[in-house]
Amino acid sequence: MNRRFAGRTRMLAGGCALLGLMTSVALAQSRVSQPVDLANPLTGTAALDDQTLIGNAPPPGEPVYSGQTSPGARLPHSSVEAAPINNNIALSFPNGVPTPYYYTNPTMLGFSGGGGSSYGGNAEPVIQPVVGDWSMPPAWRESAYDKAREKASPGYYSVYLDTFKTNVELTATRWASLMRFTFPASERSNVLVNFPAHGGSMEVVGDRTVRGVSQDHGAIDGAYFVAEFSTPFADLGTFRKTPGNPGDEREGWGIGDKDVQPGAKSVSGGWSGTYLTFHTHAGEQVLMKIAHGTSYAQAEKRLKDELPGWNFDAVHAAARAEWARLLNRVQVTGGSPKQRQLFYSTLFQSFASPRVIAEKGEQFTDMNGKVQTATHDRYSPVPFWDTGRNQIVLLELMEPERVRDILASELDMAREKGFMNTSFHGDNAVFLFLGAWKRGIPFDYAAAYEYLRKNALDPAGPRHFLAEYDRNGWIADIIPPNNPSPPYAGGKAGAATTLEYAWDDHAMAQYAALLGKKDDEARFLRRSANWRNVFDRSIGFVRGRTADGKWISPFDPQEPYYNFMMKEASGWSTLWLVPHDVAGLESALGGRQAFDAKLDRFFSTPYTPKGICRDCTGLIGQYVQGNQPDQQAAYYYDWGGQPWKTQKLVRQILDRMYGSDAAGYGYPGMDDQGATSSWYALSAMGFYPVDPSSDAYIIGSPIFDDVKLTMGNGKVLEIAARNNSATNMFVQSATLDGKPWTKPWFAHADIKDGATLVLTMGPKPNPSWGSAPADAPPSQSSSAR
Repeated sequence: MNRRFAGRTRMLAGGCALLGLMTSVALAQSRVSQPVDLANPLTGTAALDDQTLIGNAPPPGEPVYSGQTSPGARLPHSSVEAAPINNNIALSFPNGVPTPYYYTNPTMLGFSGGGGSSYGGNAEPVIQPVVGDWSMPPAWRESAYDKAREKASPGYYSVYLDTFKTNVELTATRWASLMRFTFPASERSNVLVNFPAHGGSMEVVGDRTVRGVSQDHGAIDGAYFVAEFSTPFADLGTFRKTPGNPGDEREGWGIGDKDVQPGAKSVSGGWSGTYLTFHTHAGEQVLMKIAHGTSYAQAEKRLKDELPGWNFDAVHAAARAEWARLLNRVQVTGGSPKQRQLFYSTLFQSFASPRVIAEKGEQFTDMNGKVQTATHDRYSPVPFWDTGRNQIVLLELMEPERVRDILASELDMAREKGFMNTSFHGDNAVFLFLGAWKRGIPFDYAAAYEYLRKNALDPAGPRHFLAEYDRNGWIADIIPPNNPSPPYAGGKAGAATTLEYAWDDHAMAQYAALLGKKDDEARFLRRSANWRNVFDRSIGFVRGRTADGKWISPFDPQEPYYNFMMKEASGWSTLWLVPHDVAGLESALGGRQAFDAKLDRFFSTPYTPKGICRDCTGLIGQYVQGNQPDQQAAYYYDWGGQPWKTQKLVRQILDRMYGSDAAGYGYPGMDDQGATSSWYALSAMGFYPVDPSSDAYIIGSPIFDDVKLTMGNGKVLEIAARNNSATNMFVQSATLDGKPWTKPWFAHADIKDGATLVLTMGPKPNPSWGSAPADAPPSQSSSAR
């Protein structure tokens, strides 16, 4: 994007003068209807605070999981983000992943401008403006800040540091970050730039530039950085953790001593960094721009191409414009102001991943550590266990061209590693490829099949316990010594992994069928029924088995486990992890009536486990909105012939699980790079992809009177909810393109050329709409009805 973005930046800079000619009233009126102004990046950075929604979490001494989203300034899918850091993860690790920002934390540590993982907690270097005395990391001298003065919008973040009387503003381009520090009058207005514990090498070049290379080469945008300042340094020096202190390696000894060298211009080692001092008058602004790369030359080129000058406002305007173009593709009317704000905020957060590693023609470091030149836009790995369940479908609808590059990136990484990427648990890459294929996105799907098949069949690949799964039809678990109380973290997650692989295999069977590979289709189709081997009909739950086939006992379905039988879930939550064969699960539970009764119990049985599951928040009975295993279950009533219960539950989740905390930014658990956000965005529009490898969209209850989604092909999907309100949540009847529609779902083929779905809403359920067995959504066992 480099030269194109720079050109847009210069044009926007010239156009900034025109904005000044607008009256304040006209500006306010124009912004009322702009999606980009409704999106608040602070959304998702807080945790729920109603104990009825968070159960017995968290464990003592830990915070409740927030969405762990970032409020920083970035572009869609950008690997670079200018972001605040108020969580000292170097001294504590309380949040599940190394998230740098937790909304309620009262002090600000510093800021980052790229050079980190997708979660941002490993971003480096850390940049800290400090007025007066400063302390070396990882202690730092933190600043109090006023929440009322903290502002975030797409492409922009600002905060006032009360302790230092300094205002900080952040914005970003695709490959660079720009920071503006407004200092008070002081002879010691400092900016610290430092690596974390693993360290690196850093040097001052001239009187305005700092550059360095991290000891850790895992950064998405490169281990090298170059940072330039708008004002010459008045003074400078270096610091690091003193190497070789007696007792340094003794556990619990502390962080060791410091090594500060005034006037020095280069340093290497742990916590190495430089302090830069400016003599400032009141209100003086010092700007810093920073870019990363696989070399100093690439970092310098990115700075030159994307930030040739110091016009902060123009760069901010360009970032805002890029977000506006994307968010404007979904227009909503109706709903409350809070619902519209939450919708566009969750839609904004949905584009957090995957992240661009290199644009076509740029250099990047591949999976084997080799520097290569990108033949297409190269993206980071997709977090398949998370966003692979919903967000990828949103991208397939809105950004099919980007999805083509994501598919190509995943295939390239498979060729580099020998296997297709997986993510955390399961083998879900096939969902992305098959879902994109069914939605008509052009790609060499036969080439990808080679690696998807290898994942599914090679015991040396990423499917753990594959030989056992293939031989027995299930994955066993070992009963731990003394049967420790939940949530037991050891084990193989045998029952849950069996379910995941069965789901994967169903997608593989369909993929093989599209390629005409009949033998593979039959093999994967047989394995896709393996979920039945861990379903205990005597109690009506998925349950772990030992290697001899016996059911693990004792078994309490409401107890959560991290790896023993289940994966970050209870037996109640794991039961519903059969998205490819909901009709089969319905039959196994005794038919439609029994299936619906089981769902009723699931959503009404009080949550009272002995064990504490950090991930299990956002509760309705045993249902956990805050984690992946059962997030699709609210839509299962559409299979059970009672879609009005889905409609009511979806409204309840949208209303209570997002933004219901005191801050208004709370999520029901980790966003996992856009997954929990995508659940809200899709459901608020009125539909959800229960199985992302399918082309079926399951209807819920839209919270807006009208939604117009401009798909990647330029066609518009409109969902109009007539007579809609907070109480009129139940679908009475429907039409699709003017024709009566009785199904509580629609296929991609129904909307791919544009369509209008009209739902007539009312205050009471209509049991006759969407309830006929023939109208139920597709399922592997649909023919068994």
